[in-house]
Amino acid sequence: MYKNFAVRKISESTNVQFRAEFFNILNRANFAPPLPFFGAHQALIFDGSGAPSGAGGLQSLVTQPRDIQFALKFIW
Repeated sequence: MYKNFAVRKISESTNVQFRAEFFNILNRANFAPPLPFFGAHQALIFDGSGAPSGAGGLQSLVTQPRDIQFALKFIW
């Protein structure tokens, strides 16, 4: 989204453009695929003590969280 402003004090063809850019505006989390296994070479859901091993867990996001940037551009 942008808006142009005319700056006639400098010259007739001078403009200033203000920009606002939004990335992932709805802040939707896009997770990486789940891990098929956690640890060595086996798909253990529980470790030896009976605690969850982390297999099938979501470890990271594919996209960044909401990001907004503003810019000011001089056009002459």
